[in-house]
Amino acid sequence: MALNEVSKDVKIIAIDGRCAAGKTTFAEQLARVTGAGLIHMDDFFLPEEMRTEARLNEPGGNVHYERFAEEVLPKLKYAAGFDYVHYDCKRMAYGERKTVPASLIRIVEGAYSCHPKFGDYMDIRIFCDVKALEQRARIKKRNGADSLPTFLGKWIPWEEKYFAVHKIRERADIIL
Repeated sequence: MALNEVSKDVKIIAIDGRCAAGKTTFAEQLARVTGAGLIHMDDFFLPEEMRTEARLNEPGGNVHYERFAEEVLPKLKYAAGFDYVHYDCKRMAYGERKTVPASLIRIVEGAYSCHPKFGDYMDIRIFCDVKALEQRARIKKRNGADSLPTFLGKWIPWEEKYFAVHKIRERADIIL
């Protein structure tokens, strides 16, 4: 098989789920064990200029799905490596290009990775779940206690709306 050909042998795993549920940790471990190419949805954070009220009220609108669909989606079924532009949400600016190595396995990790705007591009859908109290404890540990109100007031409600409207958990092949 040529690396520049679409291949039925390339398998794509999408790992969606609640914040602080362990999506990134699981995806990184899975990629390390399998040699999979890993794409983080956090790299497609919605830029400030696109953060309109209408966009943020849209279930799943808090991700730059247009850029993911353009820079990543068409390349996933090719075994060849590719790159895309990382968006640094701490600086709120585009950053360096990230390289996804050649591989027969691709992992797309992060909230919104199963967004219906991407279609059924994945072979396996995984949903990472976490109980509310554990989620809060993990957010405090990972992001600090000062960030918890922002997660509770903004990020979590946006994710929960996306999960509910698009039935993300219900459509998963595996729930962890």
